[in-house]
Amino acid sequence: MMMTPFYIVLGIGAVMITAIVAVLILASMQPNQFRVERSIDIAAPAQKVFPLLEDLKQQRLWSPWDQKDPNMKRTYSGAEKGAGAIYEWDGNREIGAGRQELVTVTPYSKIEGKIDFFRPFQANNRIEFLLRPSGNGTNVTWAIYGPMPFISKVMCVFFSMDKMIGGEFEKGLVQMKALAEK
Repeated sequence: MMMTPFYIVLGIGAVMITAIVAVLILASMQPNQFRVERSIDIAAPAQKVFPLLEDLKQQRLWSPWDQKDPNMKRTYSGAEKGAGAIYEWDGNREIGAGRQELVTVTPYSKIEGKIDFFRPFQANNRIEFLLRPSGNGTNVTWAIYGPMPFISKVMCVFFSMDKMIGGEFEKGLVQMKALAEK
């Protein structure tokens, strides 16, 4: 017995609807918050590492995102460095556009900030750098965290945010280490 085109279309539709429902169920099971962090040991005192973090202009030297678009537009405002320093960027499709502001700075141990993405998607998150003594050097932790809206939960069914962002954090920390250990 041969299937008519109607039953073939009906079968394909049922499979598609089942797949969409499955993705939505998996997305709804994702957490409401996310946190991605990476750490590295740097053979340098916190006094040598800290200036690379509290002066947003120094990010150009170690941030993997700052290095992906040589034509990216950068704007600095607010404080020269430390709390109140602001960095805005507008780059290619890979970099997008956004704004970072340092909010709380505890010399040689912690920096907290806000990071807002405008393009390719909108998001409002927090960033954090922790510096802790480690042997004769400093352990640096770089973290980003914030709410996970439903569209992000759907994306996380297919992609690991931890792997995507974490891999870039690892590259940046290695570059930071090279600078601080010079």
